[in-house]
Amino acid sequence: MLAANLLVGVLRVSRGPDVRDRIAGLILLSTTGTAVLLVLAHTVDEPALRVVAAVVVALAAVIVVSLVVHERGRP
Repeated sequence: MLAANLLVGVLRVSRGPDVRDRIAGLILLSTTGTAVLLVLAHTVDEPALRVVAAVVVALAAVIVVSLVVHERGRP
């Protein structure tokens, strides 16, 4: 299921008709990547992968905030 989600995200980013669709695809990829990292961290018992997953989530939040600021036209 996660692999199918990654494929859909890549297609949305590459074919998105406008910037909003591409940003939505990036957010989809980041949340799916986070899920993959968390499953992998549990599988191989590597706590550092949980930290990497948290960083990916933080970067996705920055993307959302920057998109909202851009949409409102603030400097």
